[in-house]
Amino acid sequence: MTAYFIRRCLLIIPTFIGITIMVFTITRFVPGGPIERMIAQAQQNRMGQTGVSGTSPSDDQRQPLSEDQILELKKYYGFDKPIIVSYFLWLSKVLRGDLGVSTRYYDPVWQIIRERIPISLYFGLLSMILVYSVCIPLGISKALKHKCAYDNITSVILFIGYAIPGWVVGIMILVLFASYWDIFPLGGMVSDDFDDLSRIAQLGDIIWHTLLPLSAYMVGLFTVMTFLMKNTLMENLSSDYVRTAIAKGLSFKQAVFRHALRNSLIPIATNFGNNISVILTGSFLIEKVFNIDGMGLLGYESVVDRDYPVVMGILVISSLLFMIGNILSDICVAIVDPRVQFK
Repeated sequence: MTAYFIRRCLLIIPTFIGITIMVFTITRFVPGGPIERMIAQAQQNRMGQTGVSGTSPSDDQRQPLSEDQILELKKYYGFDKPIIVSYFLWLSKVLRGDLGVSTRYYDPVWQIIRERIPISLYFGLLSMILVYSVCIPLGISKALKHKCAYDNITSVILFIGYAIPGWVVGIMILVLFASYWDIFPLGGMVSDDFDDLSRIAQLGDIIWHTLLPLSAYMVGLFTVMTFLMKNTLMENLSSDYVRTAIAKGLSFKQAVFRHALRNSLIPIATNFGNNISVILTGSFLIEKVFNIDGMGLLGYESVVDRDYPVVMGILVISSLLFMIGNILSDICVAIVDPRVQFK
């Protein structure tokens, strides 16, 4: 098993290179890059200063930067070199811990990402803890009470939550509880007077700002995990080994929790490691609705504004977490099911 995990760790290197070089190449061929955006901004600033409107722009107005300035910008951002050369120059910087400088904020990429990571981790970890702590017991109870009124009612509620997108739920609860009833804040993570509050009051203020976006985050997550737990447990309850355990004198409850439940946790363990990358990505729509500066909103704005250094920086972190999460999934499966032998 040790040799298997060593091979999996070594496979991270070519996989990471393949993912990053593909996205890096795509960013070079997508029109409207950072240089074009700077030219457009310079043109707008010049026209705003001169007050030109309603007339056809001259050649000087259409191109506010000289050829030498454009060549300097291309050299600065590495657009003057072949793609493969630029990629390995970028990769060498990444290996030294340098993710580059944002073309939108003009700050180091790692500094920008580091400011957003705590927010995404906060909501991601809370969501994962609540989902697993609620969905596993709920799935077990639904499997044991299959086709009862409790099972039917909870299934309807879960499917309704799954059918409505999280950002739509966010808008609905924001209108009701923040605008109409004025119970919760309209957005953000803290109040304006947060620094003047006591420690306990600050904790309460963070919780007050967390409840609505956290509800929007989790509304669609309960369904998949709950029904995965329920269906897997029902499948194991109909297996021969459960009937054999009951025939040998175990009660139904003992057969469920000693035998069937452990085997039913294998699919849950398989998905556990994959959720690590999801923790950081967040949802840019929910973050946009609640005005939360998380990783999801940062990634979306970076793609829209062609901020390629930030796009690549987020890709580096998310791809590494995803591959590490796959390895952790295998470890979780091996812990839950001792019969699994990775070779």
